[in-house]
Amino acid sequence: MTAKIRNTRQRRVILEELRKTSSHPTAEGVHEIVRHRIPNISLGTVYRNLEVLVRLGEIKKLELGGRPARFDGNPADHFHVQCVRCGRVDDVHASQLDLSGSKTNYSSSYRIVGYTLQFFGICPECDNSSTNTIQEITKC
Repeated sequence: MTAKIRNTRQRRVILEELRKTSSHPTAEGVHEIVRHRIPNISLGTVYRNLEVLVRLGEIKKLELGGRPARFDGNPADHFHVQCVRCGRVDDVHASQLDLSGSKTNYSSSYRIVGYTLQFFGICPECDNSSTNTIQEITKC
């Protein structure tokens, strides 16, 4: 038997606030945003509700290798680019990609059920702040 998940006020506010932002906040960032509307909400409540929203497919959880997870209010398929300096995460949509020079055909006996693709780079703010070194890119 599957337990029915109640749609609580806290969960609704978390989802509304995540869908309003494109900044891909951490759980702590979501907590700070949501506290403007629900001042007494705990960080634990935010964590639990984020996990429920991920399980329901309402949001995406971005595991970013060695950094705190980020949350995306847009559950549609799209890619992400992460700044190797500050950790900022932005969306990359398929229409922004040029794969014309690449081989994109893949054939196997697998039934593909999902995929991830993440780009790494230097965001415009970090790029303008100082000179870049190859070490920044290789530390990913």
